[in-house]
Amino acid sequence: MLDRLAEEEIRYLEAMIARLEAGEEDPEDFRVYRLKNGIYGIRGRPEHHMIRIKLPVGRITPEGLRVLAEVAERYAENRLAHVTTRQAVQLHHVHRRDVPQVLRAVNRVGLTTREACGHSIRAVTCCPYAGVSPEEPFDVTPYAERAYRYFLRHPVGQNLPRKFKIAFEGCRTDHARTPIHDIGVVAAVEGGKRGFRIYVGGGLGAAPMGAELLEPFTPEEDLLPTMLAVIRLFDRYGNRKVLTQARLKFLVKRWGIAEFREAVREERRIVKLTASGADLEAWTPPEDPPPPALPTPPRKPLSFAPGFEAWRRTNLFRQKQEGFYTVTVRLPLGDITPEGLRALAGIAEAYAGEVRSAISQNLLLRFVPEWALGGLYEALLEAGLAQAGGHTLLDITRCPGADTCNLAITRSRGLAAALEERLQALPLAQDPALRPLSLKISGCPNACGQHPIADIGFYGASRKVGEREVPHYTLLLGGGTREGEARFGQVIGRVPARRVPEAVERILKRYQAERQDGESFQAFLDRVGAASFKPLLADLQEIPPYEEAPALYEDLGAEGQAFSVSLGRGECAV
Repeated sequence: MLDRLAEEEIRYLEAMIARLEAGEEDPEDFRVYRLKNGIYGIRGRPEHHMIRIKLPVGRITPEGLRVLAEVAERYAENRLAHVTTRQAVQLHHVHRRDVPQVLRAVNRVGLTTREACGHSIRAVTCCPYAGVSPEEPFDVTPYAERAYRYFLRHPVGQNLPRKFKIAFEGCRTDHARTPIHDIGVVAAVEGGKRGFRIYVGGGLGAAPMGAELLEPFTPEEDLLPTMLAVIRLFDRYGNRKVLTQARLKFLVKRWGIAEFREAVREERRIVKLTASGADLEAWTPPEDPPPPALPTPPRKPLSFAPGFEAWRRTNLFRQKQEGFYTVTVRLPLGDITPEGLRALAGIAEAYAGEVRSAISQNLLLRFVPEWALGGLYEALLEAGLAQAGGHTLLDITRCPGADTCNLAITRSRGLAAALEERLQALPLAQDPALRPLSLKISGCPNACGQHPIADIGFYGASRKVGEREVPHYTLLLGGGTREGEARFGQVIGRVPARRVPEAVERILKRYQAERQDGESFQAFLDRVGAASFKPLLADLQEIPPYEEAPALYEDLGAEGQAFSVSLGRGECAV
């Protein structure tokens, strides 16, 4: 059933579209309203849009998967759903007249596009292993969901100085990447009482910063008041004049964490004194969720189908619930077809208790019985969804790039495909020491592909050679996160787009040849220095004249087309 408020918003949007097409609506007013509802412009096609659909705390039901399949099939020109790094799904090239139908369909199954863009609380993401991880002191899912519901359409989040992102983590391992969020919330227990370590002021973009510890322990009843205090201060004192200085991270840096901490404590005191009614109810700590309803799949723990052993080595996560696993369904390039979505819905109903999205751009099947793993693999294999290498070097993160984004310089999708093809063919990709490394790609410096926190990261760039432009990627080495610390990759240089796969192969081979016993990639870089890779890649940076190597002047994914930087009006910051 469609929520009344959602239906009112969709009808308002329909009326705006009708007025716009009749020449009676201000295009800028339409733009502002659609962005607040997660509807972006598409490069070079003003009548087409990208629609971003939030998956609340990463959850999606089989019914939701089928609805995504339907709207992707009927309305997305490329017939794909793209899973993002912020627990959302994007549909690209949806015609303006079809947008209301998409919004109605997804809202009926509890999903929304509301505030998926704009100067709002964009996302409340959650560790995909919350509730099943042996590392966690307690399940943060109900707290993340409470925050998500509380802030959706909340007046405080409708006109912030800049976008705002929140992440919840319960594990010692930083699956949710809390240090790169405006607010990072990490589960903690003190004296037998539940609470959180709260971090503030993290963010990526062209000037990445790691979050600072706000409090070592915030009792659970103070969680939402503390978050609200932070957002109110940001709303009041964030930089509204200079967009590039508008994120919370710049306010925390300008004040210093000590002054900001004191301001939050005072604002929280005021919040708690003045709150009443529904707000007070929202702050009541949530109860632990009941266990999910579990299916009874056929018993088949093993499979002799090709690829089962490789899949089992990389795509399984042993849950704290004895006898159950969380299974990664790896989505190459973050994309899944309508056929794949429908198949996954049926597989989830037959084999799993829950489906969640991970910021690695994959989907996870949770509560899969150990005695059904062989049957699950065969079902995934039949559906074309049994790719091994989940959360490994082969599992490349990428943004949509210049295929659709107005700000992108290069086609990151093309590079991701070329890299995966190159790595699949290399024996070194099977090296256990290389398997945990991360590869992340953005089409521009804005870091939608999270390149600054990758072991090996790239963002799109350009260089002029003679009268022609050559697509390049800026290479960074050594990024990563753990609780309380974001380590941003060091810039090594720019590499022509078509030579990036060769550059990655050289980097991996050097690490493989020169590492010490048990030495991680990060430790190796600390020992030899990231800058020591510059000579290794110097020859790849030389560009011959166009007549000698015309392919170098074409972007990956745009073969046969002359490359040129063509930027439109950016909307991810609006």
